[in-house]
Amino acid sequence: MKRLAVLTSGGDAPGMNAAIRAVTRSALARGFEVVGVRHGYNGLIGGELVSFGPREVGGILSLAGTTLGTARCAEMRTDEGQDQALRRLAQNDIGALVVIGGNGSQTGAHALSQKGFPVVGVASTIDNDLLGTDITIGATTAIDVALESVDRLRVTASSHQRGFMVEVMGRDCGYLAAMVGIAGGAETICVPEAPFEPEDVAADIHAAYRRGKAHALVVVAEGANYDADALAEYFKAHESRLGFDMRVCKLGHVQRGGAPGVSDRMLATRLGAAAVAYLDRGEHGVLVGLLDGRISATPLPEVVGRTKPLDLELLNLARTLAR
Repeated sequence: MKRLAVLTSGGDAPGMNAAIRAVTRSALARGFEVVGVRHGYNGLIGGELVSFGPREVGGILSLAGTTLGTARCAEMRTDEGQDQALRRLAQNDIGALVVIGGNGSQTGAHALSQKGFPVVGVASTIDNDLLGTDITIGATTAIDVALESVDRLRVTASSHQRGFMVEVMGRDCGYLAAMVGIAGGAETICVPEAPFEPEDVAADIHAAYRRGKAHALVVVAEGANYDADALAEYFKAHESRLGFDMRVCKLGHVQRGGAPGVSDRMLATRLGAAAVAYLDRGEHGVLVGLLDGRISATPLPEVVGRTKPLDLELLNLARTLAR
């Protein structure tokens, strides 16, 4: 009997449970035994393994987060940690591994693959910064969660004729900020891919007031060259000249905690099942993603250590629509 392991790693993302479920049930249908790995690579190195049948993944499709748990693992950056992970897999007669996670997680998958172990990655991160897929598991739900908060803040901003800066996650990628800013009708969007100065943001806000707007919303990516706190401090220090200050709302990890919507459930299900299919055909060392509406596999060496660039035309569209 073939044995396959599945783990989730890095930041949790809505839809990870749907991917775990799809991997497990697809693998069982193909004659695999399935082993779940608790707490990511830490659990793999430490031997936190549990047998998975169809009932172990029952009822998790709609749940946020990951029932397997997740963690960052510094040891997987070392040869010693990677070798220990391989020993654990061998000790438990596991012949293949599915890694559900983002860039750091797929770097670990690539390391094991380079040492000869069959691994397939599944693209999952709210940041949507992975190459090899147009959209990653969790990104769509994270946008929806952030957008709901922006819509509510606009009500308060308009009622009090105030300005709000909403900081969203995304690390060094501005995708979440761009999508939330456009869909939320922000006056300006601040992302790492387009460096700016506080005076640029102030000019956009003043322009909005001149057009008759009673409030201002600025969406800021956490990795921008000025984050929301830095911008707020600048506006406070220059309030007498600028004529306004800005309230800050950091959405933070609340963006990770939403129950996955239909898009993320379907994406996770398709990618999880595809990962098993690739392994069953003897194809591995790849990241499974969605490109141009189709399931595809990108070699891990083309994915790790790189990030997908933001389409800066989105910012031009945002500027046009904010006028």
